[in-house]
Amino acid sequence: MTSSMDRLRAAAGRWAAKAAERRAEAERSSDAARRRDDGVDPELSNNEAGRAQAEAEAQAGGAGGESGYVPPPPQYAPAIAAKPEPSAAVPWGMRVAAEAGWRLLVLAGVIWVLMKVVSTVSLLIIAFSAGLLITALLQPTVARLRRIGLGRGLATAITFIGGFVIMGLVGWFVVWQVMENLDTLTAKVQDGIQELKNWALNGPFHVSEDQINDIAQNLSDWIGDNSKELTSAGIEGVTVILEFLSGALLTMFCTLFLLYDGRRIWEWTLKFVPSAAREGVAGAGPRAWATLTGYVRGTVIVALIDAVFIGVGLYVLKVPMAVPLAVFIFLFAFIPIVGAVISGALAVVVALVTDGIFTALLALAVVLAVQQIESHILQPFILGRLVRVHPLAVVLGVTGGSLIAGIPGAVVSVPLVAVTNTVVGYLRGYSQEQTLRRLREAAPQQAGAPAEGPAPGPDQPQLPEGNGNQS
Repeated sequence: MTSSMDRLRAAAGRWAAKAAERRAEAERSSDAARRRDDGVDPELSNNEAGRAQAEAEAQAGGAGGESGYVPPPPQYAPAIAAKPEPSAAVPWGMRVAAEAGWRLLVLAGVIWVLMKVVSTVSLLIIAFSAGLLITALLQPTVARLRRIGLGRGLATAITFIGGFVIMGLVGWFVVWQVMENLDTLTAKVQDGIQELKNWALNGPFHVSEDQINDIAQNLSDWIGDNSKELTSAGIEGVTVILEFLSGALLTMFCTLFLLYDGRRIWEWTLKFVPSAAREGVAGAGPRAWATLTGYVRGTVIVALIDAVFIGVGLYVLKVPMAVPLAVFIFLFAFIPIVGAVISGALAVVVALVTDGIFTALLALAVVLAVQQIESHILQPFILGRLVRVHPLAVVLGVTGGSLIAGIPGAVVSVPLVAVTNTVVGYLRGYSQEQTLRRLREAAPQQAGAPAEGPAPGPDQPQLPEGNGNQS
């Protein structure tokens, strides 16, 4: 039995060896046939055949021809892993930070260029903004005169002349009151300084006469040492006056044409807006103008009430220049929050210097009482919901406007923030309305389209006919 199994295994081994020889012979025959087809001697080895094939291709390609044969790598060559892409090697967080960083740099550059342009033409921008505010104040008068039958030109002329005459008379009255009370105010200031000196000598700080004289001498020396800077500041003051006069003329010019032809100017401006956004901008414009008009008229009423009540209080307390101080309070009321603090502090300081600490405390009480009534009763009632801006936005706007353009920038900043708030809110609502309209228009088309797939069988529910809007 064992010998029979051995003979069987030997026969199977011989058969497997002959099969392997036959497969090798077949591979050599196919390789030789392929070489004969390529014009290569079938007796050569693989490397020699490759070189021969490369030489044949080079001869066939002519001089300078390149061989398409690439010799195989040696057996001892190490395997080298492919390097990843550079973008894949950078961490995801770093890529996000880099992309956000260069976009922020571009945005900062645009803002810097815009601020440079604004500072270069600040006089033009301030004059146009002031003209826009004055137009918002005077335009209801023009509309009222038009309704009673006056022509557009005559109504504009009457409103323009009357408005600027009133402004000029107010300015002249303030200057006249200051000049009339200047001598009295100077004498009271000197008396107040003497009283302050006596209080410092006899008060709890025990300041000596020599220390006070040293302070006065140091102040005099500082003025002498900085006389050049003070002179240059005076020259700059003359330049500021010239710029103010030119800005005032430009403001009057802008106000006249905005009152006369404001609608046509707005329609001409809309032509520069892309057609896709023109409808939304055309709807936002009247709402922005209504907000600006409501802000200016409400602020004028609130400022007038503040000036009247604080002025009456200062007059009752016999504070010098009560009427000019009331006018200053009226003007500074156009700078929300900050203007009220500055004008109230100015009135209290004048009362302190001229009439003493007791009168100053009474003036402070009057100012605080009127301002509290203004902020909690008058502004919510008069301005209402036309101008709803957060106090933080007001403070930041006033600070930014004053840094860019001084006092005119502080005056313009708050109405600009209010108008921007109105425009952005309207455009957001308009965009949502357009999206809903497109969805409503697309819904009937989708409902009327044939359904894809098999028709509902007897066991499937049938959809009701109609659109569901029938009564």
